[in-house]
Amino acid sequence: MQSSLFDNTDATYQPLAARMRPRNLMEYVGQQHLLAEGKPLRKALDEGRLHSMILWGPPGTGKTTLANMLAERANAQMVKISAVLAGVKDIREIVDKAKERRAMHSQATILFVDEVHRFNKSQQDAFLPHVEDGTITLIGATTENPSFELNNALLSRARVYVLRSLTSDDIKTILQQALDDETRGVGQVPVDFAPALLSQLAEFVDGDGRAALNLLEVIIELADNGSETITVTQDHLKEALGSGYRRFDKSGDHFYDQISALHKSVRGSAPDAALYWYCRMLDGGCDPLYIARRVVRMATEDIGNADPRGLTLALNAWDVQERLGSPEGELAIAQAIVYLACAAKSNAIEVAFNAATAYVKSSKSHPVPMHLCNAPTRLLKELGHGKDYRYAHNEPHAYAAGEQYFPDAMQPQQFYQPTCRGLEKKIAEKLAWLRQLDEEVSV
Repeated sequence: MQSSLFDNTDATYQPLAARMRPRNLMEYVGQQHLLAEGKPLRKALDEGRLHSMILWGPPGTGKTTLANMLAERANAQMVKISAVLAGVKDIREIVDKAKERRAMHSQATILFVDEVHRFNKSQQDAFLPHVEDGTITLIGATTENPSFELNNALLSRARVYVLRSLTSDDIKTILQQALDDETRGVGQVPVDFAPALLSQLAEFVDGDGRAALNLLEVIIELADNGSETITVTQDHLKEALGSGYRRFDKSGDHFYDQISALHKSVRGSAPDAALYWYCRMLDGGCDPLYIARRVVRMATEDIGNADPRGLTLALNAWDVQERLGSPEGELAIAQAIVYLACAAKSNAIEVAFNAATAYVKSSKSHPVPMHLCNAPTRLLKELGHGKDYRYAHNEPHAYAAGEQYFPDAMQPQQFYQPTCRGLEKKIAEKLAWLRQLDEEVSV
């Protein structure tokens, strides 16, 4: 019986994804917005011209491969470290060897830092001067937004290239390369992999080329029964794919991009799109309670007093999720999301709150006017606390027209500007009427 195509008992065994790593631009798939003729990164590769860069993109999009190709074209020595494991001492040793290499062999050194977003400040400070003087060329790979994770001094010395998720067609091309390659891929033995099944696999990996090759390897191992031709079936595909795969990092940019899309869909009165992003997040493993908390924020930030029922519904959905869990809670959150998306919109509360906060931070701490002070003791009454205070319920319309509630030394402010939508339209009308009563008293 023949041995498996992927017999990993051999010490020289390499996973399919490692064997199929592109060796040149002809084999590289995707990222044409960076690698098309005339693009800056393509020029750097064609000319072997080094500059420090941050490669930012989802997993499996070719960040390490680009660094390898750049090092080869520039005839540079590439040193790879992980930001998780390397310390300042490691960086200093790399810098010392880079200086020696440049002095003795005139060879450049590329420092490739995987997960560069995990570098702390002391690590970044350690190699920053050596990036600046050209001792090392930094190529950092990250799945996180570098503007949030790296200090400005480092970012100013490195160009950021954004890599995009691979399309399904890109993934199919990568898979077909592996199926056809008789040296590095699986082409030693014929594989019958129906195009429809290949498309399913390409869709399933969600734009991750490395995951696609890893799963292809598993699928063919499952289908390999020693026959002259390996035939992949739907059952093999289902067994390999298991319960599902989603590229959803609960603490990374994909997470925040999706919650942002959900929030903006609600704000934009698009209930169907809001439901889509909500289900995407659940499908990716997001905690429904986190979404429930964000839905409460949406109710106050984007609906507010235009429809105060939205906040009640959002809080009720949160409560249902905590009390009952799935699936009842998830459905209640969906109800709140759809209601908020359809409700009248107003950000007047958020605008007013931010304006009042900014005013307080930038102005003096004026004392409370005496007539508004509490007077629980005889002494405080004798000092004038509460004197001349007008009890609103004893006034016409339960409103003390002309009364001053701001500090004496402060000009009255109008932070809250109700919209003309939903309940706020009536609120605006009432506030306008009350201001008219104030004006009549002051005349």
